[in-house]
Amino acid sequence: MVSLTALWLPILLSAVACFVASSVIHMLLPYHRSDYKKAPTEDAIMDDLRKANLVPGDYLIPHPGSPEHMKSEEYKTKVNRGPVVMLTVMTGFFAMGKRFTQWFLFLLFVGFFAACAAAPLLHPGAGHEVVFHTIGLIAFAAYGLALWPLSIWYNRSWATTIKSNVDALIYAVVTGLIFAWMWPAA
Repeated sequence: MVSLTALWLPILLSAVACFVASSVIHMLLPYHRSDYKKAPTEDAIMDDLRKANLVPGDYLIPHPGSPEHMKSEEYKTKVNRGPVVMLTVMTGFFAMGKRFTQWFLFLLFVGFFAACAAAPLLHPGAGHEVVFHTIGLIAFAAYGLALWPLSIWYNRSWATTIKSNVDALIYAVVTGLIFAWMWPAA
């Protein structure tokens, strides 16, 4: 068994490396630019949403209210007439400091979680391959698998989910390599 205190440096370095990798992916590489479509009447939609005075949060339109109302003809007519909208309202989108901080904390948490899972399983001096494999699988599960229900239940584009899972694989490889490189010796 490996002590978690012996893994603080790979936890920190993997978070930093994944932060850099994600910055490169999202700021320099073009493949996420098609994740969201532009509405043809964007300005008119934004004007209508401003009039609605929506506070930041998630909205479902039409909203069923209750299981009973969901069965009503009125609700079924609204749904069939469409469009059905899942909407996230945000403010201060370009105030990135808070988002970057939360992202970095998440990266730290994934490294910590992977270390917590692997530390009792792998001994000091474990081979690089087994450390890479174990940590990489745990990291991939944390970074990527939670995205699939968004496509299953909320109709998020499968292309976007798959591209995000490519990112998750990159982060998992980076995390696995750092842990394999820095795993405590026997």
